[in-house]
Order: sequence, then C-alpha cells, then structure tokens
Amino acid sequence: MLYLLTEFSDGGDVFNLFRYITFRAGAAFATALIFGFLFGRPLINLLRRKQGKGQPIRDDGPATHFAKAGTPTMGGLLILSALLVSTLLWARLDNPYVWIVLLVTVGFGLIGFADDYAKVTKQNTKGVSGRVRMGLGLIIAALAAYAAARFHPEPLTNQLALPLFKDALINLGILFVPFGMIVIVGAANAVNLTDGLDGLAIMPVMIAAGTLGTIAYVVGNFNFTEYLGVHFVPGTGELLIFASALFGGGLGFLWYNAPPAAVFMGDTGSLALGGALGAIAVCTKHEIVLAIVGGLFVVEALSVIIQVLYFKRTGRRVFLMAPIHHHFEKKGWAEPQIVIRFWIISLILALIGLATLKVR
Repeated sequence: MLYLLTEFSDGGDVFNLFRYITFRAGAAFATALIFGFLFGRPLINLLRRKQGKGQPIRDDGPATHFAKAGTPTMGGLLILSALLVSTLLWARLDNPYVWIVLLVTVGFGLIGFADDYAKVTKQNTKGVSGRVRMGLGLIIAALAAYAAARFHPEPLTNQLALPLFKDALINLGILFVPFGMIVIVGAANAVNLTDGLDGLAIMPVMIAAGTLGTIAYVVGNFNFTEYLGVHFVPGTGELLIFASALFGGGLGFLWYNAPPAAVFMGDTGSLALGGALGAIAVCTKHEIVLAIVGGLFVVEALSVIIQVLYFKRTGRRVFLMAPIHHHFEKKGWAEPQIVIRFWIISLILALIGLATLKVR
C-alpha cells in the first residue's frame, strides 16, 4: 500500500525508498516484529480467558506434555495478524503473486482456526474432520496453483523446473495444478505435524521462509537469473516482503512460544504457514527446492506415514512414537535438545537449498 507514495517522489526524496524491494522487505520485517511484541501479551491473555483449559493434551503422548495443560492455543493469530498487516502495508498490491500467497495463507489459517476452535470448545484432540480439512485445503490449493500457472511467463507455464539442471523443464500440462495442490497441501500438513514441541515448528518455518524469500527475490530479478542461470519469473521479487513479514512475525511469536511456551501456535498457525511456504514454492517454480529447504517437515510427515503403514501391515511400530520428534522424546532426549538440534538441521538444509542457485 505504501508503495503508492512513490507517485509523489521526484527521485531524490524519502518516498523514492519505497521503490526498492529490499527497503520495503526490511520495513515489513520490523513492522511485523514490533506488532508481535506489542500485541503478543494482550492476545495471549485474551486467549487464556476465552479458552479456559487451553489446548487439550493427548492421553497417549509423552508424560512431560501433561505439564503443558492449560496453555492457550491459536497463537498463530499473532503471526498471521502481523504478517497480513505488514504485507498489506509494504508490498505492491498490484502483484498477483502476493495475492496468491495471501489467499493460501488466510484460507488455510481459517481451516486451522476452525479446527482449533472445535478442539478447545469440545476439550478433546479431535477437531474438524480430516476429510473436511483436506477437501477445503485442496480447493484452496487448486485455485492458487491454477492462478500461479496463469501468471507464469509463457515458457514456464505448466512446467516443472529442476534444480541443478538449469535448462531442464518437464511439461506437466494439465497435471501442473494437481501437482501444485500436492505441494501446497503437503507443506501445510507437514508443518502441522512438526508443531509438537515448544518452538519446534516456528524457527524452521522462519528459516524456510527466509530462504524461499531470497529465492523469490533472485528469480524475480533478470540480472540475477542471467548470472546464476535460473529461470526468470517476473514479479516474484515482491514475495520477499511477505517472507520478511513472516520472519518478523515469527520472531515476535517465538518470544512467547520459547520453552516453556506461554501459547501454542495451533493449527491456525501451522496450516497457514505451511501452506504459505508451498504457495511461494509454486509461484517461484522451486517446488523441488522446497523439499530440500523444508526437509525437516518432509521427514516429520514421512515418519507418520511410515508408522501408520507399517503398523497396519505388521501390528508393530517403527518408531516409539510418531511424528519423529516424539520418538526422540521417548528415547529420553530433553525437549530443548530436540528443538535446537532440529533448528540446526533446518539451517543446514536451507543452506543446501540456496546452494542450488549457484551450482551449474
């Protein structure tokens, strides 16, 4: 919105700064961070009053989790509010990719909110039906993937770009939209599964968002794409502002979510943020890189799939408990130990993902 102030610029005043994506990205980060610090405690107090007993704790979970009873959930509202306010203030609102990612973020956030609300009001761990959540998520993802395909430059429309192989494209044709749906819904649910320990999900989400935001800025700049030999997707640079706002809002939330958490992200946050990562990847043609950058989320989701399939087939378990972070809890790892080690893994994977931009 504030980009419109550039119309009053003669090129030598402060309004000219608003032309630069990097300046607006920094401003979006600061705005979201300050928003989180200002409204975090009032929101937590409100959630505690409204929810009473807070988020229900699984009976079959690690014994250490029973001490968390009474902690309010839906803290994702803080991240999403900071993210939306900052993005709407600092991003160019005539950019279609910004609206595609916002559509996914808000849509999945509403699904998560409904799920959290059902859990809190019924005081059990069963929220909205899994089929309903999946169906609504697929609809939102289908709209986003279709829109992204329409706005991609013609040489990249319905194409799957491969990292490392700069000139290789796979024409998915009509299968691009279903593929994009899988990426977005898969990312949303993978982040949701990862959100099981204090601070565990939000830092890897921030790291992935920062990485994808950098990639968006690069692929949206013709000079960078020429030098690095990656595909040029004009307009995606504005997604750096969204990613910066997510990072700032995430830091503001982490202040209150650090162990012991004063508030949980809930499905409101995890589904929305995971969907946003998937949408950025689809818009920038870096879906496969998302699997690298978000490798931690992939492992968490795979651990659940493997556990369920193996148990149905043999009646035995591969892991002591799934998702895999609970497996390490059962093995006696302390919660902060698991969280910090998973953060380190996320950072390493992010650096590997960024390295794909330079390898020729």
